[in-house]
Amino acid sequence: MTVTSFRARPQPDEVARVTSTAAELLEVVWGRASTAPASASQLRVLLVLEHQDGINLRTLADCLASTPPSTSRLCDRLQAAGFIDRDVSPTDRREVRLHLSGHGRSFLADLRERRQQELQSVLNVMPPAKRAALLEGLEAFCDAASTQKRHEPGADSRSA
Repeated sequence: MTVTSFRARPQPDEVARVTSTAAELLEVVWGRASTAPASASQLRVLLVLEHQDGINLRTLADCLASTPPSTSRLCDRLQAAGFIDRDVSPTDRREVRLHLSGHGRSFLADLRERRQQELQSVLNVMPPAKRAALLEGLEAFCDAASTQKRHEPGADSRSA
């Protein structure tokens, strides 16, 4: 499937359109590696906690653009399933800190492995030169996106 024929210097809108299509197809490929027993919302919680270990409920709710009560219910279910742990902050007994449990870390590692296998099955049918070009382009994209994120107003080292 050819999404577009590229000109020598594709415009950002053209690349954005193809990237959006690729992201949608990536979701389909990743969907073959089920996230069960975690829902998409629960998976987002696990991913945030993986990168921001020990955050409190309010910060997690902000990261998810959700309300603290909804986030608390999500965390209740994740804790009951053994994916997260909660503990009291050593500086403020009213604050509860959230941590990814060993089971949660194992779940994410297994999910990533399954997703990688599904993605590899697609990459195996690509010509080597196209895979190399994809890798080069994705590395540049990641660099640009991380640089832009660091320069956003209000961005700090703890954001997801």
